[in-house]
Amino acid sequence: MALLSKNELETLVNSAHGHCVSIYMPTVEAGQEIRQNPIRFKNLMGEAEKGLIANGLDRAEAVRFLEPAWQLDNVNFWRYQNHGLVIFLADNFIRYYRVPQEFAELVVVGDRFHLKPLLPLLTGDGQFYVLGLSQNQVRLLEGTRDRIQEVNLNSLEEVPQSLAEALKYDDPEKQVQYHSSDGGQGVGFPSPIYHGQGVGTTDDKENIKRFFDKLDAGLQEFLRSREVPLVLAGVEYLQPIYQETNSYPHLLAEGINGNPENMIPQDLHDQAWAIVQPYFQQAQKDAANRFHEFRGNSPEVVSNDVSEIVKAAFYQRVDTLFVTVGHQQWGKFNQENNAVELHDSEQPGDEDLLDLAALHTLLNGGTVFAIAPHHLDTPAPLAAIFRY
Repeated sequence: MALLSKNELETLVNSAHGHCVSIYMPTVEAGQEIRQNPIRFKNLMGEAEKGLIANGLDRAEAVRFLEPAWQLDNVNFWRYQNHGLVIFLADNFIRYYRVPQEFAELVVVGDRFHLKPLLPLLTGDGQFYVLGLSQNQVRLLEGTRDRIQEVNLNSLEEVPQSLAEALKYDDPEKQVQYHSSDGGQGVGFPSPIYHGQGVGTTDDKENIKRFFDKLDAGLQEFLRSREVPLVLAGVEYLQPIYQETNSYPHLLAEGINGNPENMIPQDLHDQAWAIVQPYFQQAQKDAANRFHEFRGNSPEVVSNDVSEIVKAAFYQRVDTLFVTVGHQQWGKFNQENNAVELHDSEQPGDEDLLDLAALHTLLNGGTVFAIAPHHLDTPAPLAAIFRY
């Protein structure tokens, strides 16, 4: 399973050849209702098969095309889920993502992948990270407005998970000495206890800084293509040291005070959301104010015309896009003659033009907000601020 990011978005775009199937489904993480997952999956796969046949494949070809997805359908796969699952299939290509967002059931078969339901996770509008810092343990959590979950740091090989791990290959004479105890963490594994230098000494601060240097460097592969806020959680003396070390541009100045080893995810979520919510609201409010200001003073710089916006997005002219996620505008965009057709209902060969505009805006460095159109006092499902 790949990690969802803008770089991954580019992979999906570049891998879309021939028939493309996009499957979105809500998933259950635990309990008796987990049995709904494979049932829902089978139903959606049936829809995908019908869609492929409607697009020109015979049944045997459709079955072969979907075989890589069918291979996911086993007990181990369904044992580890999040709140939503999305699967993308093309010729000799499959990607799937477990994400902290519920989806409405949706199957789209076309000549490219349908990506608009992922916008809240790709634009940073509502997604954030919490980095829990202590000398004994590093925690990284991924959150949204409603949920938070631990990121498995074992999958990020360059990320040290403790001070001792970060410095174990450094100068042996400068290594921090420690031994293990149960740590009182209640999670079934020992945690190190440090000896030698007391907290606050010059040597101790230097060791911590070296630890944080390696932590920051290790996180870059995970964070470098993301534009979501990062909140620090840790005791007060550690946070300014990491702030000095940090190279991620979206680290917030305000953090969560306290030892994150002793905090349950829900507590971290509640405190982090109180910090990031104003950040999200302000960014969206500022963009909406710009839209209204331009509409009054420079109407040529904004638009809510779907055809105009689709063409502008393709030619890298959209700076900011507001799009309704739960709405589709079916039609066609002919790049050769720069023509847009709008249809009231889906017709063969159609694509969701809102999805197309959002995709090109993101890939061309623009900002996308997935919001309801009434926030901009316009009935259109799409609105844009142009670069020029």
